[in-house]
Amino acid sequence: MKRFLLTSAFLLATVPAAFAATQETQPAGWPPLPPKASASNVKLVEPHLHVNRAGKGMPRIALTFDACMGKTDPRILSTLVDQRIPATIFVTARWLRTNPDALATFLAHPDLFELENHGQNHIPAVDIPTKVYGIAAAGSPQAVAQEVKGGADAMLAAGIPQPRWFRGATAKYSLSAITEIRGMGYRIAGYSVNGDSGSLLPAKMVEKQYASAKDGDVIISHINQPTHAAGEGVAASILALKAKGIQFVRLRDIPEQGDDDTTN
Repeated sequence: MKRFLLTSAFLLATVPAAFAATQETQPAGWPPLPPKASASNVKLVEPHLHVNRAGKGMPRIALTFDACMGKTDPRILSTLVDQRIPATIFVTARWLRTNPDALATFLAHPDLFELENHGQNHIPAVDIPTKVYGIAAAGSPQAVAQEVKGGADAMLAAGIPQPRWFRGATAKYSLSAITEIRGMGYRIAGYSVNGDSGSLLPAKMVEKQYASAKDGDVIISHINQPTHAAGEGVAASILALKAKGIQFVRLRDIPEQGDDDTTN
């Protein structure tokens, strides 16, 4: 019991820092980030997502990775490629600008990787001025639309097919923003297992998170932090799940069900 409480406290303490750590200086020539706004009582949701369970067949799990900005973790990418593990990768326009080699690897393996939209500037998709984990949200319907459209435009310019899924920064949304994004033609990707808490968990704790996944779960992790210990845990966990006979799927391959009208 004491170990559970300590683990829970650690997770609660690290998640806000995880998302705050992803904020960087805006690249030259890009539209300015929205101004920081004071916290408000905006109702935000963090939708869950599951894929259809295999039932009596091999357990089915969807691996999803956020490529927020910065670099690419070769430990994770090489494991996915070498072990022929399919996954859904959510990329931002900012990540695309600085990772042409990793993008080329993804595009060279269309049978493994599904590339989807993580936004233009990694700004929370909330249409009311507020902060999410200390990060200023988009703040208006127009800014939410630009975050989504800007991400998709960058993907198309990079030779990626039109995305069908969107996952916003911090994975939290206002209900009205969900309606807006769905109106733009996207499904919104929640998750059911937090694999690495923003890539801040120690490797062994990442392994415990992955080991808790069950048939139909969607795991979220990060593939853009090559210096973090979490990436070691992610790579080891993928191998461990494969050894258990898990069937890995991409979001595009299997029917799914999401909370808060994010997919249905």
